[in-house]
Amino acid sequence: MAIYLTQESKVLVQGMTGGEGMRHTRRMLAAGTDVVGGVNPRKAGRTVDFGERVVPVFGSVAEGIAATGADVSVVFVPPAFVRAAVTEAADAGIGLAVVITEGVPVHDSVACTAYAAARGTRIIGPNCPGLISPGQSNAGIIPADITKPGRIGLVSKSGTLTYQLMYELRDIGFSTCVGIGGDPVVGTSHIDCLAAFEDDPDTELIVLIGEIGGDAEERAAGYIRDHVTKPVVGYIAGFTAPEGRTMGHAGAIVSGSSGTAHAKKEALEAVGVRVGGTPTETAGLVLAALEGRV
Repeated sequence: MAIYLTQESKVLVQGMTGGEGMRHTRRMLAAGTDVVGGVNPRKAGRTVDFGERVVPVFGSVAEGIAATGADVSVVFVPPAFVRAAVTEAADAGIGLAVVITEGVPVHDSVACTAYAAARGTRIIGPNCPGLISPGQSNAGIIPADITKPGRIGLVSKSGTLTYQLMYELRDIGFSTCVGIGGDPVVGTSHIDCLAAFEDDPDTELIVLIGEIGGDAEERAAGYIRDHVTKPVVGYIAGFTAPEGRTMGHAGAIVSGSSGTAHAKKEALEAVGVRVGGTPTETAGLVLAALEGRV
């Protein structure tokens, strides 16, 4: 099994005919994703030949759903158009919208994630690599050839660290890897994914990757304490971040001791989560936790 994305998922790509949309649609198709259409109102009625599949372009998400039964949208549109794209997808009844775009204004992120939630649409992102259920489907920009299907569930703020842990634990494999994004406002949280992995019978262990800034990891620790029975291994990016320095990630806002890597590590360890000091050490902790069951 997997969470949020399976081999049954039918994917629309909003912005498929743009440069990034074309490139990553080709990669998603190569990974086995059932991409059933693109959305571009100016190119409605055309098709795009990706070699292995000719994909139709629809004028709206609603048209695409009506024609194909799509239940997932991947959004590759410029930041200024993300709010409109997500609103359109939610109004059309899409179940999952994966917003890859970075640089989305926080006000727009607040508005569109709230709007989507009120209409039953799950948002992953913005500013995220998407998610992959290896061997089943890939919605976004995560490399599909660095791991295999397996029994680890991964939720991460960081795209790069998602890829590294996928690669380091490739011999075991993953049920689903979810890159939730590191912006101050995102549609799906660590807690959402923890709950889904806890309910997934084929996920035996959960890897949680956080980073400095905010309190998402501290809140996740509280949820793990009260609701998660499966082993959780964590990693927090930013142990060597200099104090008083503005960091580049949109969500990396640290106030005093709140939001630091050490504070997050302490919160997670207090509820029984093993936290690695490096990604490689974290992978070793996962192997240790699974020892005897691998």
